[in-house]
Amino acid sequence: MGQQGGIEISSSPSSVVDGLMKPVVSMVIVQISYAAMNIFCKLAANAGMNLNILVAYRLMFSSAFIVPLALILERNSRPKLTLVVLFQAFLCGLFGGTLSQNLFVEALVLTSSTFVAASSNLIPAVTFIMAICFRLEKLTLGSHAGKAKLVGTVMGIAGAMIFTFVKGPEFSTWSTHIDLLRGHQAAAPSPSTSSSHRSTGSYLLGCFLALGCTVSFAMWLILQAKMSKRYPCHYSSTALMSVMGSIQSVVFALCVERDWSQWKLGWNIKLLAAAYSGIVTSGMAVVLVSWCVRKRGPLFVSIFTPLCLVIVAIASSLLLNEKLSLGSVLGGIVIVLGLYMVLWGKSKEMKTIDNVNGDQEQPAAAAVLRSSTRLQDSQFIEIVATTRAPDTNTSGNNNSNANVGSS
Repeated sequence: MGQQGGIEISSSPSSVVDGLMKPVVSMVIVQISYAAMNIFCKLAANAGMNLNILVAYRLMFSSAFIVPLALILERNSRPKLTLVVLFQAFLCGLFGGTLSQNLFVEALVLTSSTFVAASSNLIPAVTFIMAICFRLEKLTLGSHAGKAKLVGTVMGIAGAMIFTFVKGPEFSTWSTHIDLLRGHQAAAPSPSTSSSHRSTGSYLLGCFLALGCTVSFAMWLILQAKMSKRYPCHYSSTALMSVMGSIQSVVFALCVERDWSQWKLGWNIKLLAAAYSGIVTSGMAVVLVSWCVRKRGPLFVSIFTPLCLVIVAIASSLLLNEKLSLGSVLGGIVIVLGLYMVLWGKSKEMKTIDNVNGDQEQPAAAAVLRSSTRLQDSQFIEIVATTRAPDTNTSGNNNSNANVGSS
């Protein structure tokens, strides 16, 4: 395996497809877990749960779950924990946990779910720009792979915008007669989820918070790539991030919500939402994201973000009795096409890097072969010299013995 900018590259062309399919399947699983988390959070918000407290509980559940796994699974392979790694974990917990998630819920309060969803779809573009600035990606517009990555990223953003803003006629292709919100409609909304009577200043502030959430999440992907290079233990890095993020989120939640009744969890949807979002989304999903960032880079991970919209739409149609619109279907098709173009560009880029590495390895292998041949020749000469030396001494001794006998 070779590396480029901290990203691992396959060393043989035959492993390109296998090396790409595993990260693709992992990221699809991650987006499915995110979609399920959105459903649970919507149910918890309708049950009256404060979303800042939900973020704090989410990271606490993640820490309680992932720390023992890291201690057990990586007890023999964990590198030394340095101050630099701790500082990177603090930044990952800040940008990927506390800041991005709390900015998301605050923006949801001040604006609307449509605007927040649209702004989150800018994550691939922001990540692409940051990755180029930090030299984790290359903007090679002269090659087909570079053009495919750029066009696919733009198509993903455009498809997400179509999905969000273009409605059209609504229709239902299937009906499961399931509505999970039916039992929570009468619940009083949480103060953090009420979106009525918004002023212009509050809406503008919410717009900036939504954009800040997008930049924060993209920054976390960049930091995760840097941390994975220095500390390549994904369970341990996720555990450090969760611990740091849980401390930060609890302090922030205590500052904004001092009603202790909001912190109580019963055997209800609040506990289920906190446990699922912590164990699955902030636990195992972050481990997969860390692994994919190390294998294929932050742009590869971010390009799957709009896919969550499609999964949420399908799940909402099945479980929340929501209807699909023509815009959501067309936007989903454009998102999938853009995702395919980026994956095609990444596969072409991997093959090109493999060919370059192969061309560089051939002269090196020839030089090693020549040096080994010379070493074998020198060893052969040395063996011949050492085997002939006793013959000379023996013949000298025989001559001396013959001289003695004749005398």
